[in-house]
Amino acid sequence: MKIGYCFTGSFCTFSKSIQVLKNLVIDGNEVTPIMSENAYNTNTRFGSALSFRNEVEALTNKKIIHTIEQAEPIGPRNMFDVLCVVPCTGNTLAKLAYGITDTSVTMAVKSHLRNSKPVVIGVSTNDALGGAAKNIGHLLNYKNYYFVPFNMDDPVKKPKSMVCDFSKVAKTVYSLSNYEKN
Repeated sequence: MKIGYCFTGSFCTFSKSIQVLKNLVIDGNEVTPIMSENAYNTNTRFGSALSFRNEVEALTNKKIIHTIEQAEPIGPRNMFDVLCVVPCTGNTLAKLAYGITDTSVTMAVKSHLRNSKPVVIGVSTNDALGGAAKNIGHLLNYKNYYFVPFNMDDPVKKPKSMVCDFSKVAKTVYSLSNYEKN
């Protein structure tokens, strides 16, 4: 399969998401990485932007798409069978729900959707049961959006926070493509 794999700024989940990316590559998929400008450029306590970029490019053997201009041709060139946004922050959820295209990731999704192909969303936001809930609701009702199962990550300390089950990203992707693993 040809998979576009987007990262947005939920930096605390990058290590889990990179493991999913690695497994998709090991399974024999052609995976093209895409990062929002913030994900591409921001150093955090979870690691340096350069370190994440180097790891992702080494795993995929592809340069990261990280600008709106680079993402725009995704649809016209029919580049992917499936596009994943894992992790998908509350900010990106809102932009997708309301058709705002101002990052490389939101442009990638918009461009990919022109071909009526699936977009897989892996939620990771501290506000999923707050302000982001309505945006999740919107996207659940839109055609071609599919969610990786998600749940509360810490009901006591972060009662509004939810994160996808990273162990189910590949299964979600494969279920949309009629892909049969050997």
